[in-house]
Amino acid sequence: MINRPDTKKARLNRHKRIRGKISGTAQRPRLCVFRSQNNIYAQIIDDVKGVTLCQASSLDKSITGNGGNKEAARAVGKLVAERAAEKKITDVVFDRGGNIYHGRVKELAEGAREGGLNF
Repeated sequence: MINRPDTKKARLNRHKRIRGKISGTAQRPRLCVFRSQNNIYAQIIDDVKGVTLCQASSLDKSITGNGGNKEAARAVGKLVAERAAEKKITDVVFDRGGNIYHGRVKELAEGAREGGLNF
């Protein structure tokens, strides 16, 4: 019998390792990304207070089309940057959530940079 590696467990272990090194503050909150099979989610978090400052996902009404592709990820990045600008947030720490910085995660980051976030 062939044992497949548990990819979810491996991603969570990578995420724990990343979270041990980065944390969001009031001056520089954390931009956290979660990527599912069909959608992508981003939220800006102040870890000191334990509060989500703003969020966006491919399930929002303003995002049209398929939520699981690169175009939707870039749109989510722009949307979260726009919502962060409304709250006067410009600098963030990027948390890729244990995912590889490639594909949809990279597109979300580039969209957020286009929207005005610095990281």
